[in-house]
Amino acid sequence: MESTDSTIHYQAETREKIIKAFIEHVLETGKQPVSVYKFTQGIGLPEEEFYNYYTSFQGVKGAVWEQIFDETMAKMRAQEVYPSYSAREKLLSFYYIWIEVLKRNRSYLLALYEGHPDFKKVTPQEVRSFRLKFKDFAKGIIREGKANDEVVDRKYISDKYDEALWLETLFIFQFWLKDTSVSFEKTDVAIEKSVQLVFDLIGRTAVDSFVDLAKFLYQSK
Repeated sequence: MESTDSTIHYQAETREKIIKAFIEHVLETGKQPVSVYKFTQGIGLPEEEFYNYYTSFQGVKGAVWEQIFDETMAKMRAQEVYPSYSAREKLLSFYYIWIEVLKRNRSYLLALYEGHPDFKKVTPQEVRSFRLKFKDFAKGIIREGKANDEVVDRKYISDKYDEALWLETLFIFQFWLKDTSVSFEKTDVAIEKSVQLVFDLIGRTAVDSFVDLAKFLYQSK
């Protein structure tokens, strides 16, 4: 048992060592390492051991994104008032806290993504875990929204709501990378307005009310 625990501890430490060293390299050079060989030589790790944890630097970058998401969720759920939030408020809370976490990693993120902040050149593997975790969170938001009538269940369209929230997330990230306003005040406004727009689109609209009335009138004949 002790051997298993020590192995798990060693693996966790090594994984964290790789992530921290990778971030430091990007911060110091403005780009990712040239090769896994040079990188592992610099941190005193056999190259073959690196592959026990990540198949490439894309995997390391993906792990950073996963850490950012996990920290955001932990901070958000630690709020005493969080359980009482509406679906809209929970999404707003996520984005505001996410930006606070991103701020501490801004230099790292700018070095890697400033030239292509819309993720067009980012590999699926790089953001795969972040995307899956976010979409799972988004689906929960949508379920809650449907339960309290913040979100309308529309045939064929509702299944795409989580993808709409993911695209909003990419938009916010892109906007934040380019934001030069004091304390990123413009990003806060962009978050508020984009969340308002999303809930206007997935919530009840005048069209939904008209359809409901038409159905009622038809069924009442």
